[in-house]
Amino acid sequence: MVKEKIIAIDLGGTSAKLALVSTTGSIIYQWALPTDSSEEGLYIVPNLIQSIQSELKSRNESINEFLGIGFGTPGTVQENGSVVGAYNLGWQRAHPVKEYFDQAFDIPFYIENDANVAALGEQWQGAGKGFQDVGMLTLGTGVGGGIVMNGKIITGSTGSAGEIGHITVDFTDDFLCTCGKHGCLESVASATGILNLAHHLATYYEGNSRLYQATIKDERLNAKMIIDAAKNGDDFARVVFEHFCRYLGLACSHLANILNPSVIVIGGGVSQAGDFLLNQILSEFEHFVFAPIRNKTKIQLAQLGNDAGVIGAASLVIQ
Repeated sequence: MVKEKIIAIDLGGTSAKLALVSTTGSIIYQWALPTDSSEEGLYIVPNLIQSIQSELKSRNESINEFLGIGFGTPGTVQENGSVVGAYNLGWQRAHPVKEYFDQAFDIPFYIENDANVAALGEQWQGAGKGFQDVGMLTLGTGVGGGIVMNGKIITGSTGSAGEIGHITVDFTDDFLCTCGKHGCLESVASATGILNLAHHLATYYEGNSRLYQATIKDERLNAKMIIDAAKNGDDFARVVFEHFCRYLGLACSHLANILNPSVIVIGGGVSQAGDFLLNQILSEFEHFVFAPIRNKTKIQLAQLGNDAGVIGAASLVIQ
């Protein structure tokens, strides 16, 4: 029997996305499951296994019809398929994810970090389609990263390759990152980072913009409000946005200079700012990047949105 379907899982701190995906990268069917991180995430994997078994039963499908299971997860994936350091899941210590799935299902199981999996998804079916060498930055609450070289994800010696969010891009002590370092890309160029920038730059600003007033009054702001204000010509918002994009352009230049990918993909919720964001990053990137590769590296917005995780998880099985 030719197996043309894959079970794909994209696990997040709030919910898990699950899908049945064809071997050509099309989503056949998908559903979601709340993530129960209580008791150090003890119930997460059993709930996922039970949900898969229930969905297959309701669809009158057998596990033996599937080529394998692909799984994207927060945290660091160890060589034995355990996950450690996924704090939003309660998995501070090594959690034996692969062992549980191998006991429940008699088909191959593959697991990788979620940012890496999203990069694989974009390389296979999204903005990096047709290219073997792709880097990805995911701009959300933090900054995730993934690197695909020769069509394969780069994991490094301990599974932490691609931590682009923790490249140091600022050399002051003004921006403390959640990792404990100062000046990480994540601290100045994520949805949280742009707020950090606004509060920091407000101490030096001498104009009188609407966003500036909202910042010094500690009004409830978010990344979209700041970027929208910049689009609409607010002077202080444009200052913040230019600093934000300068850090991103610098980080992209480091990625390009070191790895020389064909494409760098910008994804995550902040990427919904579209061409306004992309064009400013490109302008900064061209200023910093090594001249011989300046016109050889594309920077593009992600195309798969919330489906990147499950499509990338399916590609783990294909690989």
